[in-house]
Amino acid sequence: MHKPVTAEIISIGDELLYGQILDTNSKWLSEEMDKIGVRVIRKTTIGDDPEAMIQAFKLASKKADIILMTGGLGPTKDDLTKNVLAEFFNSSMKLFPDALEDVRHFFESRGRELSPTNRSQAYLPSNCTYIQNAVGTAPGMWFEEYKSVWMSMPGVPHEMKYLMENAVIPKIKEKYKLPVIYHKVIKTIGIGESWLSDIISEWEDQLPSHIRLAYLPSLGEVKLRLTGFGNSFDLIVKEVDEEIDKLEPLISKYIYGFNTDTIASVIGQTLIQNNENIAIAESCTGGYLSHVVTSIPGASNYYNGGIIPYHNAFKENLLDVDPVTLSTKGAVSEDTVIEMSKQVRLKFKSTYGLATSGVAGPGGGSKEKPVGLVWIACHDGEKCLTRKLQLTKDRLINIQLTSTASLNLLRETILQNRK
Repeated sequence: MHKPVTAEIISIGDELLYGQILDTNSKWLSEEMDKIGVRVIRKTTIGDDPEAMIQAFKLASKKADIILMTGGLGPTKDDLTKNVLAEFFNSSMKLFPDALEDVRHFFESRGRELSPTNRSQAYLPSNCTYIQNAVGTAPGMWFEEYKSVWMSMPGVPHEMKYLMENAVIPKIKEKYKLPVIYHKVIKTIGIGESWLSDIISEWEDQLPSHIRLAYLPSLGEVKLRLTGFGNSFDLIVKEVDEEIDKLEPLISKYIYGFNTDTIASVIGQTLIQNNENIAIAESCTGGYLSHVVTSIPGASNYYNGGIIPYHNAFKENLLDVDPVTLSTKGAVSEDTVIEMSKQVRLKFKSTYGLATSGVAGPGGGSKEKPVGLVWIACHDGEKCLTRKLQLTKDRLINIQLTSTASLNLLRETILQNRK
């Protein structure tokens, strides 16, 4: 396999540290480097501080083959990147005629004169290769110093992307023999990260050295990302798929999809394939579960409708939940969600009825029914699966976790009906 090629991304600007601007550049750069087989090993964010910039450059020069820098290239006095780079490389500043002509043309084409401040943008470190920025005035600068490639680009996203796509990526491909990096993500639900790790630990230990596993937990789910490194794309895809074939029997009941699949999209596809549909009765989720379901294009093919009987009176009046159940068991109970799921299914003439009821928080809990206690149910007309959840004290997290768990309960119901 070709020697790994590594990169560091350095984002420059006080506005990034103040939180005034979201750094979307480094995310995009990481994705683009991954596509061509370059491993990003570190991301650094620094302010408009020459000392901090020099320190970051020194660290990067010891670690990475490629250093991608964004920001600090404007015409104003707070834009320091060019001068600091010249100092770091022991270089002088000089006027680049091509850069001056490009800046002049940029302004003249827009009916504006070139100001002295903008003219200064054509002064660059003498050891750089000037990279034309056809969509802005800030220049791109390519350096080959300290056994590394350095690329300085404007922080404006569309300008940075133009330089990367039209100059930087082609030059990187030309300079380096790049390995193949391939990712495949296995989506799991209904099991925590540590339990999942225990089940697959032996399989994980036997992975070949050029295939790595990462655990990526999120609300109610755990993604397993397999990353393969090699010289042949077809071969590494084959090897990763072979490892997944070994993994699937161990955790098949928790796997719902791969890569860009979501639990909502997979369930939607399954319902369409089976010519089935759902209706939803939501109390504690307040419509969020229906929002998740209907966020998938084509949801009208399987989502019949929903009711949000937040107040107990409407559980009784709209859903025909037995008032005795509500008075003796309470709204947050297994009995209540069973009736809710049964009735919403009947009212909307659906294959499945889903129901949620709980104490979302942060108030409203009791010793018997603390904040985070939730009951969910899925009724298929013959049987009803239920689940008791004990979640967090955070209201929004509880709503999201309940919705994810409800969709998983629907998935389990569908799987049981297939047996």
